[in-house]
Amino acid sequence: MRVAIYGAGAMGTVLGAYISKAGYQIDLINRNKDHVTCLNNKGAQIIGKIEFVQEVNALLPDDMTGKYDIILLMTKQKHNKEIVKFIKPFLSTNGVICTMQNGLPEQGVADVIGKDKTFGCTMSWGATLHGDGISELTSDPNPKTLTFSIGKFGDNDDTVLEYIVTLLETMGHVKVEENFVGARWAKLLVNSAFSGLSVITGETFGIIASNRPSRKLALGAIKECIDVASASGIRIEPIQGKDVVKLLNYNNWFKKQISLFLIPIALKKHSNIKSSMLRDIKLGRKTEIDSINGIVCDYGDRVNIDTPINDAIVSIARDIENQVMVPHWHNLKSIKLK
Repeated sequence: MRVAIYGAGAMGTVLGAYISKAGYQIDLINRNKDHVTCLNNKGAQIIGKIEFVQEVNALLPDDMTGKYDIILLMTKQKHNKEIVKFIKPFLSTNGVICTMQNGLPEQGVADVIGKDKTFGCTMSWGATLHGDGISELTSDPNPKTLTFSIGKFGDNDDTVLEYIVTLLETMGHVKVEENFVGARWAKLLVNSAFSGLSVITGETFGIIASNRPSRKLALGAIKECIDVASASGIRIEPIQGKDVVKLLNYNNWFKKQISLFLIPIALKKHSNIKSSMLRDIKLGRKTEIDSINGIVCDYGDRVNIDTPINDAIVSIARDIENQVMVPHWHNLKSIKLK
């Protein structure tokens, strides 16, 4: 099958390098001309927790030709409608998009191309783009850490699903989820806590997890996400084999202390991750905070569950976007715990 990664930034460059290294043909598409030029001339240079250089085929969106059977969508989702409309003519008759974005993007993609052409996938690992064809893997490079959860959004073709799984298995462990909405909320739970707090502090997941005040806020954001999902009738799936609801949900002081103790252990293999939204801030772009913490707040409003921590993270992130504030540890002082 003809396959592309559309939005081959930090994580897309790493994934594309792994897939190419395994001998599969895949196009890495990115709108950054310098990044594309370096990928083609020097290969994908993967640094950090693992180091290798892999020859890849990269191109700009304007250079796309022909039809693709599978496009792995790895852009920020704030412009999804326009991006998916642009991609649609490049899909073959039975071509599909597998959205590998944060938040809950599947419905928006399906609104343009249809549910039967839409797959969803979450990734439980991180990377940082350094530009010029260089991407840093910030999670431990073993199959138990480099994990993917994939699911159907409609009556999708199992043959295509199996091929996507084969491609992703070149990098890590892949789980096909029957309850994919629950898998999405499991990833959303992590992102709302640690990506959100990373944006407003400028710090890594590991520092946020190891510092007690920020760890309390992270757990509070997680608790809000669990409560909202429960009230919405959503069963959150395990992450990397761990039942996060059982481990991190609490209803008394003692259970809360256990949950606080477990957070640094759970984040140990991902301690070097920083939110990709910090790069948006650096480049003067709007973040996708509304698609992460904002989604938790929106669902909370629908089911009458208060989400004060997620609300505060969204508010501070917007002030940072608008240059009223900057990412800094002191921003945590304006978030009040119950």
